[in-house]
Amino acid sequence: MGRGKVEVKRIENPTSRQVSFSKRRNGVLKKAYELAVLCDAEVAVVIFSPSGKAYQFSSHDIDGTLVRYRKYVGQSQFNHPLSRALVWKSEMEDMNRTISSLEARLRHFSGEDLEPLTIKELKRLERQLSVGIERVRSKMRRIISEHTSQLKKKYKGLQEEHSRLQKRLNQLKDVADTTTRVSDADGVSVLEMFV
Repeated sequence: MGRGKVEVKRIENPTSRQVSFSKRRNGVLKKAYELAVLCDAEVAVVIFSPSGKAYQFSSHDIDGTLVRYRKYVGQSQFNHPLSRALVWKSEMEDMNRTISSLEARLRHFSGEDLEPLTIKELKRLERQLSVGIERVRSKMRRIISEHTSQLKKKYKGLQEEHSRLQKRLNQLKDVADTTTRVSDADGVSVLEMFV
């Protein structure tokens, strides 16, 4: 016995609507997977729940598929000025939403505007900050280590230069002492020896 025909209209009961959404969403994602595997098609599906949560499936890189789609749609619809304006308006709205989201995240990272966040979001933010702090500390340790290593090499080079100059000075003192003794005996000054 087959199922009866379902009238396609909004389900009024919120619980039934959520259950139906979950089942149908899973069915759509399963069909997309089957289409990709059976037909070797490049498939991307994005579904937003009524609460705004995103679900997606992609047989390839979803970003690449979306870029390819935008190019395809852009080529066929970009000829009409109204279509171009709508595409650019949509792009601007997407970018404005992205900017707003990034600005909110930046405020959260700086400790501002935390009141609307849930405990789960605050814990995620805390983890992100901990990871970020560890990355900064790691980079700082690496830079300090490299700088210390360079300073040690420079110090060693200066020490070698100092000892070389010290030996040269000692040699010149020995030569000067020897010439002084000889000049005192002969009556010739040290300056006359070098001139």
